[in-house]
Amino acid sequence: MTSLLKKLVMTTAVCAAPMLAATQALAEGERYVLVSHAPDSDSWWNTVKNGIKLAGDQMDVTVEYTNPPSGDIADMARLIDQAAASKPDGIITTLADFDVLKGPIRNAVDQGIDVIIMNTGTPEQAREVGALMYVGQPEYDAGLAAGTRAKGDGVTSFVCVNHAIQQPTIAERCRGFADGLGVDLGESMLDSGTDPAEIKNKVLAYLSAHPETNGILTLGPVSADPTIAALKENGMAGKIYFGTFDLGEEIVKAIKEGTIQWGIDQQPFLQAYLPVVILTNYDRYGVLPGNNINSGPGFVTKDGLQKVEEFAGEYR
Repeated sequence: MTSLLKKLVMTTAVCAAPMLAATQALAEGERYVLVSHAPDSDSWWNTVKNGIKLAGDQMDVTVEYTNPPSGDIADMARLIDQAAASKPDGIITTLADFDVLKGPIRNAVDQGIDVIIMNTGTPEQAREVGALMYVGQPEYDAGLAAGTRAKGDGVTSFVCVNHAIQQPTIAERCRGFADGLGVDLGESMLDSGTDPAEIKNKVLAYLSAHPETNGILTLGPVSADPTIAALKENGMAGKIYFGTFDLGEEIVKAIKEGTIQWGIDQQPFLQAYLPVVILTNYDRYGVLPGNNINSGPGFVTKDGLQKVEEFAGEYR
């Protein structure tokens, strides 16, 4: 072998080594953990699970989902600590209660773990805990848009059926709705709990005790589905203005039937899918969107149900 040829072979080997190492690193796949506040009983989060599964498959990474079975926020804080201790490449988490969760999230960031806040919380809170960004729906703004729309449709008095009273951020939907209507929230926010029979009975009792109520806002399928049943029982289905946050099989049916005027789609699929894609590209190439991402709100009415109906509970 000539001297020149030997040099070429050695140079090629040296150059190929880092390329091979990089290829092997990518082939191994990154690992991310999504921590949500949702209890096991909340089927709305199935769309989130579908989102991370598809993103994981497409990006060739591992994404684990974990949540407190009962929805207890203190348990969620411990799950974030456990996720950080497992040394993932990144954590995707909701920020359902800033005071309880800011510590564990900040601890993860301080350990060098990249974090993206999704679904609940605010861009400001995400920045305060050191997260890369926020992907979700501004809750107050969404409620305000809903209230403004309802006011234009003639609503003057309402009840907000809140199935997650322990989550401060979700109550912002009720507050925004009241401000959009131009009325005081007062006692219009109903702490419904999560038991379907209990929610149904509480809605029936509220409407009976407040006959002037001409609008209903529910905050997701957990409260919407029993409210639909309540209105069918008392004969008010289709006769009282009814809007809801989020989508689901029963909500889509109710929109189609005219029981619900609109559903606010915050696009949970995107809230789960995008953080996985963003973290993967950030880890691999150092690229990151320059701003937070608003996944909602978008109003879904009877006129726009085709795709929603096809994928409700799966990707919508």
